Amino acid sequence: MELNKIEEIIEKYFQGETTIAEEKQLKEYFSSPNVAQHLEQYKPMFGYFSLAKEQKSTYEIPLQTKKRNVAWLSIAASAVIMLGIGAYYFAGEQNTTTNKVASKTELGTYDSPEEALKATQKALALLSNNVNVGIESVQYINEYEQSKNKIFKQ
Repeated sequence: MELNKIEEIIEKYFQGETTIAEEKQLKEYFSSPNVAQHLEQYKPMFGYFSLAKEQKSTYEIPLQTKKRNVAWLSIAASAVIMLGIGAYYFAGEQNTTTNKVASKTELGTYDSPEEALKATQKALALLSNNVNVGIESVQYINEYEQSKNKIFKQ
């Protein structure tokens, strides 16, 4: 075999572009006794491939299938579904009793206009207090900004 051809095949081999026939040629070349001096470094690699191909494993792999107990799984799934349905009906029943109580007292409605006016004034006073606290905070931030501008003179 030509040395140039072997060198080209080795280059293709390391780039991953060789065919099976070319790899077979490389294995035959490196298993022969007359390998070029500068290609001796590749001889152990190709020798290992031919040795590894001949090795056979004597270790037996036990094939055990994993059995799942489907009966217990289905019982557990049924129990979870039953609990879910029970919780849904129980929560729904509590909602209907709460709605009945709320409809009896009719929350949010007033019989006299004076009571409605007092409740509205109370709610608006609470809202006004909260808005005033927010405005005070904004004024504090404005004062801080003015002081900062005086110090750093923007």
